[in-house]
Amino acid sequence: TTQLISLNYIWRFSEQQHPSILWVAARETAQALKTLAQAARGVAASTTDPAAAHAMLDSARDVMEGSAMLIQEAKQALIAPGDAESQQRLAQVAKAVSHSLNNCVNCLPGQKDVDVALKSIGESSKKLLVDSLPPSTKPFQEAQSELNQAAADLNQSAGEVVHATRGQSGELAAASGKFSDDFDEFLDAGIEMAGQAQTKEDQIQVIGNLKNISMASSKLLLAAKSLSVDPGAPNAKNLLAAAARAVTESINQLITLCTQQAPGQKECDNALRELETVKGMLDNPNEPVSDLSYFDCIESVMENSKVLGESMAGISQNAKTGDLPAFGECVGIASKALCGLTEAAAQAAYLVGISDPNSQAGHQGLVDPIQFARANQAIQMACQNLVDPGSSPSQVLSAATIVAKHTSALCNACRIASSKTANPVAKRHFVQSAKEVANSTANLVKTIKALDGDFSEDNRSKCRMATAPLIEAVENLTAFASNPEFVSIPAQISSEGSQAQEPILVSAKTMLESSSYLIRTARSLAINPKDPPTWSVLAGHSHTVSDSIKSLITSIRDKAPGQRECDYSIDGINRCIRDIEQASLAAVSQSLATRDDISVEALQEQLTSVVQEIGHLIDPIATAARGEAAQLGHKVTQLASYFEPLILAAVGVASKILDHQQQMTVLDQTKTLAESALQMLYAAKEGGGNPKAQHTHDAITEAAQLMKEAVDDIMVTLNEAASEVGLVGGMVDAIAEAMSKLDEGTPPEPKGTFVDYQTTVVKYSKAIAVTAQEMMTKSVTNPEELGGLASQMTSDYGHLAFQGQMAAATAEPEEIGFQIRTRVQDLGHGCIFLVQKAGALQVCPTDSYTKRELIECARAVTEKVSLVLSALQAGNKGTQACITAATAVSGIIADLDTTIMFATAGTLNAENSETFADHRENILKTAKALVEDTKLLVSGAASTPDKLAQAAQSSAATITQLAEVVKLGAASLGSDDPETQVVLINAIKDVAKALSDLISATKGAASKPADDPSMYQLKGAAKVMVTNVTSLLKTVKAVEDEATRGTRALEATIECIKQELTLFQSKDVPEKTSSPEESIRMTKGITMATTKAVAAGNSCRQEDVIATANLSRKAVSDMLTACKQASFHPDVSDEVRTRALRFGTECTLGYLDLLEHVLVVRKPISPLLPCYQESLSFGLILGTEWVDPEDPTVIAETELLGAAASIEAAAKKLEQLKPRAKPKQADETLDFEEQILEAAKSIAAATSALVKSASAAQRELVAQGKVGSIPANAADDGQWSQGLISAARMVAAATSSLCEAANASVQGHASEEKLISSAKQVAASTAQLLVACKVKADQDSEAMRRLQAAGNAVKRASDNLVRAAQKAAFGKADDDDVVVKTKFVGGIAQIIAAQEEMLKKERELEEARKKLAQIRQQQYKFLPTELREDEG
Repeated sequence: TTQLISLNYIWRFSEQQHPSILWVAARETAQALKTLAQAARGVAASTTDPAAAHAMLDSARDVMEGSAMLIQEAKQALIAPGDAESQQRLAQVAKAVSHSLNNCVNCLPGQKDVDVALKSIGESSKKLLVDSLPPSTKPFQEAQSELNQAAADLNQSAGEVVHATRGQSGELAAASGKFSDDFDEFLDAGIEMAGQAQTKEDQIQVIGNLKNISMASSKLLLAAKSLSVDPGAPNAKNLLAAAARAVTESINQLITLCTQQAPGQKECDNALRELETVKGMLDNPNEPVSDLSYFDCIESVMENSKVLGESMAGISQNAKTGDLPAFGECVGIASKALCGLTEAAAQAAYLVGISDPNSQAGHQGLVDPIQFARANQAIQMACQNLVDPGSSPSQVLSAATIVAKHTSALCNACRIASSKTANPVAKRHFVQSAKEVANSTANLVKTIKALDGDFSEDNRSKCRMATAPLIEAVENLTAFASNPEFVSIPAQISSEGSQAQEPILVSAKTMLESSSYLIRTARSLAINPKDPPTWSVLAGHSHTVSDSIKSLITSIRDKAPGQRECDYSIDGINRCIRDIEQASLAAVSQSLATRDDISVEALQEQLTSVVQEIGHLIDPIATAARGEAAQLGHKVTQLASYFEPLILAAVGVASKILDHQQQMTVLDQTKTLAESALQMLYAAKEGGGNPKAQHTHDAITEAAQLMKEAVDDIMVTLNEAASEVGLVGGMVDAIAEAMSKLDEGTPPEPKGTFVDYQTTVVKYSKAIAVTAQEMMTKSVTNPEELGGLASQMTSDYGHLAFQGQMAAATAEPEEIGFQIRTRVQDLGHGCIFLVQKAGALQVCPTDSYTKRELIECARAVTEKVSLVLSALQAGNKGTQACITAATAVSGIIADLDTTIMFATAGTLNAENSETFADHRENILKTAKALVEDTKLLVSGAASTPDKLAQAAQSSAATITQLAEVVKLGAASLGSDDPETQVVLINAIKDVAKALSDLISATKGAASKPADDPSMYQLKGAAKVMVTNVTSLLKTVKAVEDEATRGTRALEATIECIKQELTLFQSKDVPEKTSSPEESIRMTKGITMATTKAVAAGNSCRQEDVIATANLSRKAVSDMLTACKQASFHPDVSDEVRTRALRFGTECTLGYLDLLEHVLVVRKPISPLLPCYQESLSFGLILGTEWVDPEDPTVIAETELLGAAASIEAAAKKLEQLKPRAKPKQADETLDFEEQILEAAKSIAAATSALVKSASAAQRELVAQGKVGSIPANAADDGQWSQGLISAARMVAAATSSLCEAANASVQGHASEEKLISSAKQVAASTAQLLVACKVKADQDSEAMRRLQAAGNAVKRASDNLVRAAQKAAFGKADDDDVVVKTKFVGGIAQIIAAQEEMLKKERELEEARKKLAQIRQQQYKFLPTELREDEG
């Protein structure tokens, strides 16, 4: 059958041009042919007849050859679609193969006998084709008796045929032969009975019924033949039973027609035949007989038993009275009741069998093959009546009605099947078959209408021709509907279910046997009601029937589905409740043993899973308890099976919880859930699945609601615990969602090539592997950090899943894409497990079991990452090698950055006494090898993936070797010359960067045409690579030449900055962004580098030039990177971004011009500075011109102006001072006071001019660009401006102190020493102010000259004041005479007093000096670096 269906598919879908379906059908055909060959050899080996063995092998060989030709023709039909000749050959070959298959089947043992029987029935049926039958020579009673006996024999033979299909092939042969003989005898008896007919019309009716019996008999033998060939074919048994029933019904119709003259007898015979037919339902009830539920079966048994009791009483009563018409009616009613009882018992037995938990219920198929078979048989019989010359007009119309009824039913069945199936081929076939049947029926109806108007031979011929397409279409549809894919699947009833069925089946069989005996006895009593022994036998049979019905009702009630399972489940849950109570008592006494064999996270998962499954079963159990008895046993058994793991998991979780209250909450809620389930089972058992037991439904609903509440309570507790597990639930959902998107049928339209997606997948895969390794480390050291790592892994996998989906969609062939998708999904499962373990470890950081599980999960993730990478490599080996090489080069660049740090710190030393000359040749040789590898790499883009992979691996190995030898060479230079070391390492770093870009460009250009834009990028990258290698070679040669060392370093820096600028000007969006403040902070490095460049240009020293080159390289690179990242910050507008990028470019270009002028030192530098500084300043003003009041530059200018204002105010105060009026003593004194005032006034004027000159110098510095008018950063302390501010403040404070000292000195309240000290402080603060300005000022500027002049004026004025005051002090000292006492004692006392005063003054002097030192130390801490150095 499978091969026939596959061949049918080959034929049909090669016609319809479906290559994929044709390929599947051809493969199935090949497999079926293999099985057929083995079976044919087995049959030939087991048969004893050599001729039969040869016939079997020959027919199988014909099938093989024909199938090969069919596949070949199908192939040709696909090659030449629409070729009518090839399609015709295909159809012919398909029919030949079908014929060979039938021949092969006919060669099976027993099949020939069935064919002989079929042929015999056909030959015998020819007797019915005569125009007229001879009159009967036998009496009517004899003919009727013979017909009844022949009918009984034929019906019995039909049952034997059905039974023989379950046995050996020899049994079927004997049964079919006996059936053929009995049919011949029955046909003769029927023809004899037809001869008894009084009218022609009655005779035609008898002949028509005989023809129906002939067709039904043929169908029975064909069904038996099919079942014997394939006993496991779906619905074959049902088709055989239907055919046997059709034979019985046809016989009953004939007997009813022929025995209308003998009331009561025909009803008894009909009843006996019907009982014999329905007895087969009880043999093996593994399929549903009807749609009755179990309790409907009970009701049906009760109702039919009541009807049977009444009819049995009527049979007895009417037999006694001789009322044969009433007797016959009671027999008919009893027969129908018995059939109903048998059907209900068989359905109940089926429901009992499938309700066993170990049984599996069948499922309804897409179509009902029995319906199609019955319609096919009815249509064929009706068509036979249509074309029968002896059919009357009424019979023609009746046949037309039957045809229309059944074809309409077939078309509706096809429509329903096409709407249900998801198979597009089957859907199309059902629709097409329905159209063929409908069109054939319409054509036939037209011919029937014409025949009804004129019963001519021509119209009958047209009608006969119209029936052929309809019969063929119906047969094809019936064969297609018999496909195992569409039919119902019978139930698989366990041995326990079969044992449960046994009492019902035994009672039903006993009922049928005793009922048959009762009807036979009643039939004899109807003929002879005066026979007392027969009445006694009738009473005995009636008693037996009543007892068997009672036993049947009892058995059905006792075996109600689900009752036994409910009892078992109730006992199991009671045991679980006792276990949970014991665990609660142990928890109360603090003696609950902790489970150490499993982690708390695994226990929580188990508990959550079990509770969820229990929750999912609540509604199905309630539904089954209210109306689906057959499902009740399965559901309650499934529910009870969850409670033992529920208790184990709940007790395990409670044992891991340290908090006693939480322990008791988990145990109590688990007990509540078990108790609510117990209540649910009691309610379900009482309901039993009976939809009419309405009084139990409320209790079932209430128990279900209580159980749902218990599930919700424990789930809330578990969810709260899960929320403590690092809140990983959302992460798990995110990973699962990303995995589900991988299975989406249609991915988004790819915007790149496989290589692009391959690169990103590798990046994220390696990031996940790194995160997994970090999680392994943190699980031991810092478990609290696992949450962040899990979040990072979740984010990386989300990107990986999307990129993996696109890589799979663009991969060729499709198998590679499937492999990538599968392995990315496997990695997702590993990430989920790892994230879950991380969350569990965060809850219980000391759980060693969870730590071990986390480490195992992390290792599994790492392994799955390697599998993903291997799948990507299979997609394109060359590009994968490029990615690996690029990763290696990135590591080399990072290593070189670290080496630069050591060199800058002066700690890069050689391990021995080797010199740079020892490494020069090795460096040059390795660089030459790298150039060769570069050529191979560039050419590899257009060659095979293997060559590209080899070139990438070779270049990575060579750059690694080159970096090592260059580092050794740099170390051999010694730490005394760190700047040269940095220059050399920067040169190899530039080469590594260029190689990384070249590898990336090669990867992008792989397998691309020559005019692809990526090829131009490759050429550009190769050019940069050559330039950088050349620069490295020049640097190596210049290292030992001190005269050109600085020039070479500066040239390399200029080239590096140009490359960085090219990258800056590209449209590539940076991977990350930074704040504008970060970009502003980076400009400080530019300021420092500018100062160094100017100093190097002025000094022309090699050391300064090299240092400038190294500093400029880093400063400009950092500035460009920060500027681009800040420009693409989300808060930055497009306009500001454009301006920032433009100013960044202008700043870099200006700096390049500066370096080039440094390189050619004879060219002036200063004219470039204003333009360059303007670009630097304004390039980083992100859209505003407002000044920052916290800016040190603004503060400096404000303080300078404030200091000037303070000094001017002090000067005005001095002008108003007048000497105090006192008696004139000497002109010198008066001159001194006037002199003090004049000197103080001149100092005040000079300091005022000084501060104003400093303010002008500061403005000039801003104009020159040496300082900015807007703060570089709020956090910048602004050394130059702080020095200027502090110096200006000190000048103002010193001038104020000088004015106060002068005033006090003139008024006689202060000493000359204070005046001298104040003047010296003015001079010192003036010097500091000059130093602060000289730090950044141009020595030749006009403002600086004015400032220097003003400073000199202050210094002169203060010196004059100091000299005048010292002179006055010394003069005063000279004028003071000491009066020496002449007395000895008085003289001693005078000496002691002088010494005391001297010691006191010395101590005060020492303390004053210490105080002054402390003050200066404190002030020194706040001085800028420039002032500290100058003061030092």
